Amino acid sequence: MANPASYTCPWCRHSSDASSSSCPACGAPVDVRKAVTRSGWTELPGIKDMARIQFGQSSCQIEGSMVPVADFKLAAGDGVYFAHHLMLWKDDHAQVSTMPLKSGWKRLFAGMPLVMTQAKGPGRIAFSKDNPGELLAIPLDRGQSTDVREHVFMIATHSVAYDWFNTGIWFSTQEGNKVETHYPIGMFMDRFTAEAAAGLLLLHGAGNVYVRDLRANEQVLIKPTSLLFKDPTVGMNLHFEQPYGSWISWRSWGNRYIWLRLTGPGRVGVQSHFEPVEDPGSALKRVEPNATQVNW
Repeated sequence: MANPASYTCPWCRHSSDASSSSCPACGAPVDVRKAVTRSGWTELPGIKDMARIQFGQSSCQIEGSMVPVADFKLAAGDGVYFAHHLMLWKDDHAQVSTMPLKSGWKRLFAGMPLVMTQAKGPGRIAFSKDNPGELLAIPLDRGQSTDVREHVFMIATHSVAYDWFNTGIWFSTQEGNKVETHYPIGMFMDRFTAEAAAGLLLLHGAGNVYVRDLRANEQVLIKPTSLLFKDPTVGMNLHFEQPYGSWISWRSWGNRYIWLRLTGPGRVGVQSHFEPVEDPGSALKRVEPNATQVNW
């Protein structure tokens, strides 16, 4: 018989003793029913004001809801790294310094700075994206990784390693003699891994955040710029759609729709507020090898 005092969070799948009103691993409220749409997407409940997330001997308190703040209380020996412009305030005890990342030029090509900023405990330090939306806390068990779209990352604990990979998601257009290559989700994607120990990753989602567990070979089409994160097991490729019977070829402008096709197995997260997909409307010249096209 299951222990009635235990609680397994449906969002991050970590267990706790159910003594708190929010999950200590990701901050999700424990008193909210899982809201699943008929299409299979689950709305991630916003972290409640003043919810506390525990990692190691340190904690992070999420303050506010419209433009939430991540308020870290770092114990001695614990630390986080982040982009410097996210820092909102700190006390005198928190040690802040530059943090050169390994293979710095790789990081520059991946869209992240050569030098990140780090904070070490003991002390308090807080961060904010300065944009409306939701903070998304992803606890990573040892050996676990997650892939994150560019410019979504906020903060990671020192136990989380950063790397990047080429997305392979691109298409090129031609107008006259000018050929231009486009990257709907960016040329590179960030990969965060808890290597030697468990860690915590904080992302920012604009609007509302929805997650979905894809079964093996299950596919879904999303707007490329709505992607927040995915499991490394989830495959990606472009999908183009053109209204059937259009007098204009699918290779040229005429209500052309550009989708990102995700293929399971694995978990994916999207945001409801996203930027328009870049499509200049000129003729398609080349597309990534696994892209598909269809008329309807």
